[in-house]
Amino acid sequence: MFTSIRPHRDDVALAVSGLLGGVLLWLLGLHTQGGRPFSAPWITLVPLTVMAAMELLRRSAPRTALLVGTLALIADQFTRGSLATILMFTDIMYAAVLYGTPAAARRIPVATLLITVASTIGFLAWFRTPEALLIGVVTGLISFIPAITGVSVRNHRTAAEAARLAARQTARLAEMDRTQAVIAERARMARELHDMVANHLSAVAIHSTAALSIDDPETSRRALEVIRENSVEGLAEMRRLIGLLREGGEDGAPAAAPTLASLDAMVEQANGNGASSGLVCVLEDTRAEAAVPLPTPVELAAYRIVQESLTNALKHAAPGPVTVRLDLAGEVLTVEVTSAFGSRPGPTAPGSGAGLVGMRERVALLGGTFGAGAEADGDGTKIWRVRAELPATEGTMRT
Repeated sequence: MFTSIRPHRDDVALAVSGLLGGVLLWLLGLHTQGGRPFSAPWITLVPLTVMAAMELLRRSAPRTALLVGTLALIADQFTRGSLATILMFTDIMYAAVLYGTPAAARRIPVATLLITVASTIGFLAWFRTPEALLIGVVTGLISFIPAITGVSVRNHRTAAEAARLAARQTARLAEMDRTQAVIAERARMARELHDMVANHLSAVAIHSTAALSIDDPETSRRALEVIRENSVEGLAEMRRLIGLLREGGEDGAPAAAPTLASLDAMVEQANGNGASSGLVCVLEDTRAEAAVPLPTPVELAAYRIVQESLTNALKHAAPGPVTVRLDLAGEVLTVEVTSAFGSRPGPTAPGSGAGLVGMRERVALLGGTFGAGAEADGDGTKIWRVRAELPATEGTMRT
């Protein structure tokens, strides 16, 4: 079965224009030479027609076109000759280098150079006249120069294709970076929203349930006070987050991130929220007063870990102490929150597990270690412990 190869339209245009130009020169009686073995005018049209036919194959079968075109050029030397045949051969030589295999692109220029040099030396030794050098010049013009031109164009096309490929790869990498940045930003926003809102909404849910289930005016009043306090603070936190997302508040200045200096107020609020559940929150900060200030990301991560741990204690911990410990040893900040593990009477709030995931992500982003789970205390009491070790200096943080 034979597969038909449809010539490119540019190749058809070259073949038709070359053939018509050669016929026109033939009709005008313009030839390149005379006194040849085959001097009948019509014979000149044979190599001309063959060369025009090879123009149709210059792109699809460049090796065949060059081989047959070379034979046609040699045959043309035994006729009266046509300038159109020679010009079409130069184009076929150029196309053989441009569209041929890489091996052909390397070998053809070398071969044409050797042929040019050999023909120049040979004809000069044969005729022994300076005019013989013109034969070498003509040979180089119709073979070596088109081959070198094809090499140059091919190299430029290869370089352009490599540049386009590099540009596409760069665009894909940029798109991947953009996607990863969007995913990371969404995860960061999710952590911030959860850590800021979950604490206050959990307190609201627990105390509203208590107010509805216990028919005691004083209990309902205290529950409503806690609900109002957490609602106001939750709204303030939401405004701060919205200000961060808008790159600053109304005055254009970015809102300050919470720090460990405000842990006392957080623990005091946790005591108020957890009083009805029998929780007593205590802060034990053993860091030296003259310690080097912590990086802002570390301060924020430690603050959020304590905040989320107190929220989980409010939702799940059994009545008893909730202890928050901070310690700074060398270049490691240790944050630990322990609470009684077990069931408790009264209203509770459901958990989704997103808090633990967010804490683990925060620690991992800074290059620290994180652990959370139930374990036995020194006196055999079962407790729930959250422990995070964070780098305390910029040099040890993961970037």
